[in-house]
Amino acid sequence: MEKLISKKQVRELVSISSTQIDRWENDIEYAHLGFPRRYRIGERVFWSYEEIQDFIARMKAKRDTPK
Repeated sequence: MEKLISKKQVRELVSISSTQIDRWENDIEYAHLGFPRRYRIGERVFWSYEEIQDFIARMKAKRDTPK
């Protein structure tokens, strides 16, 4: 079963603000990051914990790749 996490938990894992999460999801300027899309269940929103972890791993790999 896939674990879903709240926006607060995403903020804590990625260390960015709620506003920046919204930008990463919706602003074309940040599309190249490939930030995971949210799931809406009723009025609440969630993200896949696994997708967030994969995103973090991709950002680390990108950082460690020589230019």
